[in-house]
Amino acid sequence: MDNESSRDQADSHLAMSTQECKSKFFVGSLFAIGVVLLLTGAGCSQRSARDAQAAQQAPSIPVKIEVARSAPISDSTEYVATLKSRDSAIIMPQVEGQITDIRVHSGDHVPRGAALMEIDPTKQEATVNSQEHNRAAQEANLRWAQQQYQRSSALASAGVVSKQDLDQAKATLDNAQAQLRALDAQVQEQKVQLHYYRVAAPTTGIVGDIPVRVGDRVTTSTVLTTVDQPGSLEAYVYVPVERSSQLKMNMPVDIVDGEGKVLANSRVSFISPQVDNTTQTVLIKARIANNEDRLRNLQFIRARVIWGTHQGPVVPVLAVSRLGGLYFAFVAEGQNGRLIAHQKPLHVGEIVGNDYVVLDGIKPGDKVIVSGTQYLVDGAPVTPES
Repeated sequence: MDNESSRDQADSHLAMSTQECKSKFFVGSLFAIGVVLLLTGAGCSQRSARDAQAAQQAPSIPVKIEVARSAPISDSTEYVATLKSRDSAIIMPQVEGQITDIRVHSGDHVPRGAALMEIDPTKQEATVNSQEHNRAAQEANLRWAQQQYQRSSALASAGVVSKQDLDQAKATLDNAQAQLRALDAQVQEQKVQLHYYRVAAPTTGIVGDIPVRVGDRVTTSTVLTTVDQPGSLEAYVYVPVERSSQLKMNMPVDIVDGEGKVLANSRVSFISPQVDNTTQTVLIKARIANNEDRLRNLQFIRARVIWGTHQGPVVPVLAVSRLGGLYFAFVAEGQNGRLIAHQKPLHVGEIVGNDYVVLDGIKPGDKVIVSGTQYLVDGAPVTPES
């Protein structure tokens, strides 16, 4: 029994010693980890301090700086417009027949009244000749009626014929005169109709495409060609009905190319009182002076309708860089007595001249770096060039 008690006490002392060792080991481990973390934090702080000190001691990069300025910015919307000539004539025949002669070529400059082409007038000429012969016959009838009336007048004065015979001769004369006037009108009408077989230019201009050929039979619905007078165009712009309440006469409208360059300036000259039922748009027109002949009739073009203007910051295009579809710019800011370059993301609008319109990211008065940006990183010290 004594031996068993001694063994139990020994086991108990051994377990207590093992537990104490584990506790001491755990406390020691925590202490070691704490020391390591403290040393690591101190090292990081020292490295940060060294990096900051190195940035402060790094040589400044010479750059050109411009102050972001505020400028009037247009509130505008671009639409696809169609250009139409105000002096463009579509040439269609006024008579039917076969084309016998085409006297011009596409692109020719023609004066008003110049002959463009001929339609076979043979049938119409025969009609005119027939009417003229009928008129000649009626003229003979009129002369006979005049002689009869003069004869009856002399006999009536002598009392040889009755007053009734005289009245009959007068009625015959009046009828012959009326018939002659009717034939004169018919002959004139047929001559005018004959004139239409010669297709002439209604105005001075440039001959367009000629889709017909000699020998083709044409009708009054056949397009023969066009005659355009350069220098006078209208832009047809279709504005969604949601913005129709903002439309006003004389609102500015700019005609721009694919790069946004303004080709012509104009103003709204017409606002349709009706809405297009199929597109739910409102038609507006703007007259365009095309003195340099850079635009063409029926050309699709971009029209920028300017609703108004407001003040906003602009920065030079050279100061803006694009990375991964996003826009950035470096701004010089004072820090510890030095200028430090900080890269800022931008939300830019359209290009006005040589500047970007900045919608967000830069405010007027910021010092924007416009040169040497390829050598900069965020936090680099800079020095303004003189």
